[in-house]
Amino acid sequence: MTDFHLAQINRARLRAPLEDPSMAEFVEGLTRMNELADRSPGFVWRLIGDAGDGTIAAPADPSTIYTMSAWESVEHLRAYAYQSEHLDYLRRRREWFRPHEHEVSLVMWWIPAGRVPTLRQGISRLGRLAGMGPSPEAFTFRQPFSPPAARPEPLPARPA
Repeated sequence: MTDFHLAQINRARLRAPLEDPSMAEFVEGLTRMNELADRSPGFVWRLIGDAGDGTIAAPADPSTIYTMSAWESVEHLRAYAYQSEHLDYLRRRREWFRPHEHEVSLVMWWIPAGRVPTLRQGISRLGRLAGMGPSPEAFTFRQPFSPPAARPEPLPARPA
């Protein structure tokens, strides 16, 4: 167990509004994928959103949605994303989402255990990764970073 959890945010650009019939299978799968995440080993937290489906639309661009979650480790998130039923949906992403081209779509970073990341923090980390490349503050599966070393508790003051 570590003093840190892995936060992640994922950005996707929709091919059509979520209400469009072409998005029906994606929308139907949201509940299943959220339930799968909720019961996956190492899962800590996920963004719920106003619709309760785990997605948040970008205020300036409703065709861009975000998902966010926190996990105990990179390995736990990787297992959920690539070694579960989630992979079937990931393989179909081109049916529902426009290509990112050179845009960063996923970023991970470490947060103190017990803290909940904000959408603003996540969007900022996407920008940091896009602008400066992978670092301990913003990284990807291809170049992960370890959690920060636990800070030792300060020693009690010695009586004079």
